[in-house]
Amino acid sequence: ATATFIVDDPHLWSAETPYLYTVVIETAGEAIVDHIGIREISTEGGVLRVNRQRVTLHGVNRHDSDPVTGPVIAQEQIMRDLKLMKEHNVNAIRTSHYPNAPHFYDLYDRLGFYVVGEADDESHGASCVVAPDMSERAALERWNRMISDNPEFTDATVDRVRRCVERDKNRPSIIMWSMGNECAYGCTFEAALAWTKRFDPSRPTHYESARYVADGKTYDFSNLDVHSRMYPTLESIEQYFSDEGPQGDGSNGDDGANGTRPYVLCEFCHAMGNGPGDLEDYFELIQRYDGLAGGFIWEWCDHAIDRGTAPDGRRVYAYGGDSGEYPHDGNFCIDGLVYPDRTPHTGLKEFKNVYRPARVTAFDQKTGTLTLRNYMDFTDLARYMTMHVELMCDGEPIWMSTPRVPSIPPHGEADVMVPRLVDAIPDEGKATLVVRYSLKAADELLPAGFDLGFDEVPVETSDPRNQTVVRAANAAGKANDLQPTVAERGATLVIENARFRHVLDRRTGLFDTMTVGNHSLLDAPMSIDIWRAPTDNDQYVKAQWFAARYDHATTRAYDMAWSADGGVARVSVTMGVVAPVVQRIATVKAVWTIASDGSVDLRMTVNRDARMPFLPRFGLRMLLPRTMDRVSYCGLGPLESYVDKRRASWHGVFSGTPQTLF
Repeated sequence: ATATFIVDDPHLWSAETPYLYTVVIETAGEAIVDHIGIREISTEGGVLRVNRQRVTLHGVNRHDSDPVTGPVIAQEQIMRDLKLMKEHNVNAIRTSHYPNAPHFYDLYDRLGFYVVGEADDESHGASCVVAPDMSERAALERWNRMISDNPEFTDATVDRVRRCVERDKNRPSIIMWSMGNECAYGCTFEAALAWTKRFDPSRPTHYESARYVADGKTYDFSNLDVHSRMYPTLESIEQYFSDEGPQGDGSNGDDGANGTRPYVLCEFCHAMGNGPGDLEDYFELIQRYDGLAGGFIWEWCDHAIDRGTAPDGRRVYAYGGDSGEYPHDGNFCIDGLVYPDRTPHTGLKEFKNVYRPARVTAFDQKTGTLTLRNYMDFTDLARYMTMHVELMCDGEPIWMSTPRVPSIPPHGEADVMVPRLVDAIPDEGKATLVVRYSLKAADELLPAGFDLGFDEVPVETSDPRNQTVVRAANAAGKANDLQPTVAERGATLVIENARFRHVLDRRTGLFDTMTVGNHSLLDAPMSIDIWRAPTDNDQYVKAQWFAARYDHATTRAYDMAWSADGGVARVSVTMGVVAPVVQRIATVKAVWTIASDGSVDLRMTVNRDARMPFLPRFGLRMLLPRTMDRVSYCGLGPLESYVDKRRASWHGVFSGTPQTLF
């Protein structure tokens, strides 16, 4: 029997406002209590909507994994994960690649997460069958044919999906049903999708592997509601959302005529090694195209076994054959946003700030007015957060303010005037505004005042150079009473005065030793360095690097000229970056300018042979004495800063040690 109830003016559930109603079902001698949320999911107009509002998924793929208990996860362990996710602006979870423990969904409902509920179905290994034709296309055909398009597996496939859907159908956090992962496509999944849509038409259906099909055969994609991809390039996403409308990509039924499904990145921005990169670029596309619903980082945590503590105090984790097992995936299980013990990787910090709830979109320096955009889907910013503005100059805070956050509706913008900011802006120096966002009121997991992210806004000055550096350079320029001399001594040039003595190797064009005030600055001769240890993301290009002998590169000087006048010495060098048995890798034209205080300015022009692969890195390698064990710098920090991974850093003065910086 069924009963229908109408709730007038309901308080709707969303990940931002996870309101739950208590339902009590009583019979003689028994009472059942549950908590339900009221909400509506749709894909109208090719846009994923919750409660008729477009939402974006900033999610993670989550496996059951712990370094001590393995795949057995208790309440306190999942709560630790969910708290970390909320601390880093994660709002969605894909249950890769199986249903979670039933009580986990109660937490997802209560704490506010959008969930892709995935059935326990994966048959990726079917593509590994050995056959005379081992081409990629043939392997895909075998993968498709053996299980997913084999009627003998229809009942088993539908059963796995049915058990997932039947068990968790009342959980409001589940906004999408996923048929499984990496099984290819065929009659089994056509049947599973059809059953799911008949049983629960209220939720969209998802299955990324629908794109792996046999050639020359027609498939039914009519019950598939979203277009899902793993690791698509930015260019391919833009092509899908072309000016002429969604064009599809030849899969999931999107052939250019009916490519109108919401686009979900079920896995993207792989977090392995020094990843993930490009998060900001994907965020920009998600904001540009309403049909791009967002996605799920692969993946939440590193998978490894706790082996205790090493003699030097470091924690030891075992994986990828460390226990003598075979087969294994090497380090391909160490690919998460957090370490096995849940210490965040810097990639999680990057994720957090990319998905901050608000952003400064404009700054009127003449009036001290910031334009603030609300990136939340259901919450007014005035109710959710406070803001704190710091004016920085040459890496140091010089002024601060806490302006009131005005009412800004979801996806809206408003101006925030910062009182007295205009008068505080310096005339000179590298100036920025660091605008920090904090949680206004405590919620179930986070305290009031918890950091939600920040913006850094450039501020114009008459001289944007760092004035500390300018003053030091000016002081060095005034101390030109001791003209450096240049003397040719065998295979070296000696540049010196009473303050310093630098020795340059004429065979390499680089310094062998540098001494200032009787203190040696180098423990070994300087070198140009183009090599580094290949990272996980270099797995495809590293073979080209080894073939080009980049790991054996050295420097050779071909031509050199020098002069000494005006309080400085100058050495001009033409060098080659060379390696055994291959052509010259790069030609370098360098000009060394040595001031009377021993400071050195280097200007380089580098031309790489176009036939060579791109360089792993380029720079000077200088081994410093071990006594130099502290580092202070002014620049982007405190985390690492790469062209595709720098949104969690800001300009400031930071300090550390070689151990903390590497």
